[in-house]
Amino acid sequence: MIAAQAALETKMLLRNGEQLLLTVVIPTLLLVLFSSVDVIDTGADKSVDFLAPGVLALAVMSTAFTGQAIATGFERRYGVLKRLAASPLPRWALMTAKTASVLVTEVLQVLLLTAVAYALGWSPHGDPATVLLLLVLGTAAFSGLGLLMAGTLKAEATLAAANLVFLLLLVGGGVVIPMDKYPSAAQDVLGLLPISALSDGLRDVLQHGAGVPWGDLGILAVWAVAGLAAAGRFFKWE
Repeated sequence: MIAAQAALETKMLLRNGEQLLLTVVIPTLLLVLFSSVDVIDTGADKSVDFLAPGVLALAVMSTAFTGQAIATGFERRYGVLKRLAASPLPRWALMTAKTASVLVTEVLQVLLLTAVAYALGWSPHGDPATVLLLLVLGTAAFSGLGLLMAGTLKAEATLAAANLVFLLLLVGGGVVIPMDKYPSAAQDVLGLLPISALSDGLRDVLQHGAGVPWGDLGILAVWAVAGLAAAGRFFKWE
């Protein structure tokens, strides 16, 4: 039942033009545009080496947070979740299926963005296991926050808030603009955001070949635990 529901969730997501815009088109365009046009000072390395890790982090946020929050919010509004909860599929299994759908979508995103980045001359370094750990923790953190928003706000409010947060974190999360471009006081605050921790952690590993970024992993772990716990506590099915 979980596999069937996960397959259905994935098909629905991939058929949704608005979701594809968030999960595929925008990250790919950002990667190609800012790697090809020198409009942002990304340091001495090639632009794509700086941008690729940040765009991978953006892809995780777009799927696990923005896309999931909007889709789940409208499913809740139209009574879809209420009816699914009354079906033989247990509620925990429904959440598992949604998580599996997010993971499948992210795998497709990572494959696409990696291929585009390589075509643009990307030269990644670092341990793939560390990259995987960062992506998994980032997914958990954003999923918890997305489900919390979808399960507590009205669908229209979720739509507006999720898109607004997406834009704000795109600009202020170190995705395409280096964090050192902001004032030092702002850097201390922005560095605690999950998107900043994910993009900085991926950049440390993939661009600089650093070891395990324990600080960034710790920030993501705190967000993951807090977000998932809050979603489990306050999520309303109808």
